[in-house]
Formats: sequence, C-alpha cells, structure tokens
Amino acid sequence: MVLIRSDRKRIRDKEEAMEWRFSQVFGERTPGEEIEDVDIISAIEFDKCGKYIATGDHGGRVVLFKRTNAKDFDDEKQVFSRKMLEHMDYHVAEPPKYSYITEFQSHEPEFDYLKSLEIQEKITELRWCTSSNDSLFILSTNDRTIKLWKVSDCKVKKTKETDHLSQHVSSENSLLAEQSFIADPNNMTISNGYRLEWINKKPDYASPSFRENWNTMLNDLETSTARCRRVFSHAHDFNINSISTNSDAETFISADDLRINLWNLEITNQCFNILDMKPFDMEDLVEVITSAEFHPSHCNLLAYSSSRGFLRLVDMRRAALCDQNARILQDREAHGSRSFFTEIVASISDIKFAKDGRHILSRDYMNLKLWDLHMENAPIATFKMHEHLRPKLSELYTSDSIFDKFDCCLSMDGRHFASGTYGNTFRVFSLDGGHDDVLTLEASKTPNRASHLQAAPKAKRLLASLARTQNRRESDSIFSGKGMSSGFQSKIIHLAWHPTENLIACAAANSLYTFHA
Repeated sequence: MVLIRSDRKRIRDKEEAMEWRFSQVFGERTPGEEIEDVDIISAIEFDKCGKYIATGDHGGRVVLFKRTNAKDFDDEKQVFSRKMLEHMDYHVAEPPKYSYITEFQSHEPEFDYLKSLEIQEKITELRWCTSSNDSLFILSTNDRTIKLWKVSDCKVKKTKETDHLSQHVSSENSLLAEQSFIADPNNMTISNGYRLEWINKKPDYASPSFRENWNTMLNDLETSTARCRRVFSHAHDFNINSISTNSDAETFISADDLRINLWNLEITNQCFNILDMKPFDMEDLVEVITSAEFHPSHCNLLAYSSSRGFLRLVDMRRAALCDQNARILQDREAHGSRSFFTEIVASISDIKFAKDGRHILSRDYMNLKLWDLHMENAPIATFKMHEHLRPKLSELYTSDSIFDKFDCCLSMDGRHFASGTYGNTFRVFSLDGGHDDVLTLEASKTPNRASHLQAAPKAKRLLASLARTQNRRESDSIFSGKGMSSGFQSKIIHLAWHPTENLIACAAANSLYTFHA
C-alpha cells in the first residue's frame, strides 16, 4: 500500500511539472510565403491508439501521418510487464514521431441545383472507425456529404540493382508482368495514380541518371492508397457541423443545425432521424445544434450542444425520437450584464467526452468548461480564454471574429485541457492547478510560454495586475489602426490531444505542429 501511494505521488509530481516542448512540424511556412485558402487545415484527428494522424483541408484533401517510433508493446491492449513499468518509470520516454504516408482527394466542389447552392469541398470533420483487422477506415465529411475511406498499402516488388544489362532487362520485364495484373494494359495506370511510360528508344542502362530515375520510380511505387467504400448523402438540409462514431463499431451520427441522424456504416441509402429541432414556424426557432458526440463506452448515450450554451444528454433507449433529454447541463451561475452579444459568445463550438465517460469538456468563445454529468447546475471548472476581449465585442462582431469556432481537447487522464486562441497560440490548463495555472504556447519551433501565476499572495496580486496591464496592451495593439490586425488572422482553431500520451497536434494555417510534455 505504501508503494502504491508513493508511485501515485511520483506520477502526480511529474504531471504537475509538465513542460511542453516542440516536437515536429509538417508544411512549415517560409517568412513572407503566401498561403492559398485550399491548403489551410480544417480538421485534425488521432486514431484510437495514436498511431495515425489525419488532417483535412479547405481543398477537400485528407493527409495521413504514421508514427515511426512505435512502442514495443500493444497500444490497444496496454499490457505492461514489471520490467517495462520500471523502465518507463526511471527513463524519459521518446516522444512520438510521425512521417507522411499518403494523401487523397476526399471531396470535390458540388452544386445543388434544387436549392441553387454551391457546396464547398472543405473537410469539416474526420473520424477514425474501429476495425477488426489491420485495415484503416476513416470518415470524412464536408457540409453535406459523408464518405467512408479505406486506406491500404500498395507496394511494387523492389528489384536488385546490378551492373549487368541482362539483369536490368529481366527486372524491366518482371515489373511489366506484375503491372499486367493490376492495371489496364492499354492504359498502364496503376491504382495509386502513377503512370508507367515506356519509350521505344533503347535507354543507357549503365548511365548513372538511368539508375537514379529507376530507383526513384520504384521507391515512388511504394505507397498507400485510399479507396472510397461508402457515400452517405442527401440526408441534411443544413450544413453538417459534426460526426461521431459509436462504441458499437457499427453506427455513427451526423449533426447539422436542426437534426441529428443515425447511420449504419454498411447502409448508405437509409438513416434514422433521432433528433429534430425544426419548429413548425421558423420564426419560433430559438437555438440550433452546434456539436454532437457519442458517449465513449455506452452506445445508447450521446450528448449535443446548442447555441444557447446548453449541453443535453439523450438516451436512445427511451424513444425513437430523442426530443426528451435525459439531462440538461446549464451554467446557471453565469454572471454579468446581458447584452446583444451574450448569446453569441455563449454558443458552444465543440464538446469532448473524457475517457471516464462522466465528464464533458465544452468550448464557447469566452470560456473552456469542464462538466460533471452528475452536476447539472454549473460546471466543475471554468477557464477564461478571451476575457480581455470582452470590452471589444462590438469590433469582433464587425469583423466576424466573434463567430470563430474553436476546438477543445483533453488529456488521457482528463486532468489537462487545451484550446486555441489568437496570435497563433493555444492554452493548456490543469484541473489540479486551478484557474490561474495556464500555459500559453505559440505554434512555432520556439513556443513562448506565459508564466505561472503561482506565487505568494503579494506577488500573486502584483503578477495579476501586470497581467491585466499586458492584456490591455495586447487588446489595444490588436485593434490598433483600421480593421483587424494580423493577430486575429493567425489563430489556432483546430487541435487534438494524443489518446495515450501527452502530445498535442495543432494546425496553424497550412502547417501541422506537434508538442510533447
């Protein structure tokens, strides 16, 4: 018992001393480089084990990254021997490292002729699906259409490099024979999109340029391919804001402003409408759905958020139409004068269940809140995100920045939380450290951190006054001149926390950064 307590104390002390460092960056921008809108990242998602990262962008593309320094144990089963535990306890584990594996075009621009509406190809959400084998399945969606993709390896057998002409010719013939089974002989286009062209002119097999081009071609053929297996469409009249896979590994939900639909992964032409908030007269509409997510372990429970700042928990076992809520979580202790912007900033942009299934993390424009499903009247913790911008809500409304939808995420133990903000920064909070325990990190190779407000009472008051002064300076600089400054154009909207380790992936425009602790 004494040993267990000492281990817990050592782990707690390690978590309290969490220090974040830069890990990797993909798509790093050079100073002054112009970024096209189609390259901006719009979604990030880890798979269940953290072995893969998927990103989607405004151009409808999905890019996959795979961990290269995989652990020696099974991530899913989490089986540790005594020797492994001792090694992990006294040695600093190497942070996860990822490498690019493939990308594919998930969505294309569409036009709804019935409604005269142009549908963008922008990826709204990504969700990994549970698989019983080594195959990778991922759901991607734009504003109206959801697609299920299967990612698999496609490799061409490597040939041995020699200096003999006969062996080069044999290698060339064997490669052609292999392609005849997987490609159209008239087209010579492989399933992964590469094209083989053969010239009648006899090449110089002994030349260095031929060898270099030959080896490059063979290496390029070793890649992963994605194939669309299902298309779920024509079920939403409004833009899809979220999708969530169920723990039963068979169903998922898709939510728009007024409806939540339940799908089966094997059925594309039918779905069940489990929630409909559309009133008979649209003038009576008072709120819309902003996000929805399944419970991590109970397949009959799901939660959804609204534009009024409510969190509702529904049980699909009660009725086919889940218009009756099992519980409503509302911050009844929210104080402050009500104004035109009150409901706008109270709108919840994202929710995440903790792994224990009892807590929910929500993000609105001003706050990051942690809720306990057993406490309906108030969140158990509230973390301020943009409190220094409250006097500037009018300017934020004019520039549409007040409608920015920030994501949130939480650690594997549910004790640490993160969400993005302006100036290419995001903030990490700790439940054990209280409201003032916050780290502000910049999405760069040298992240800048805000100092801890953990000191003696007098020093704490002094630091708090300095922080208020700094906030006023930042606010004045942000709104200096005409319009919005570049600080509001550079922001961290999308980020995700590794499911088993202290690693955060965040998107800064077209760049993907990872940080570890």
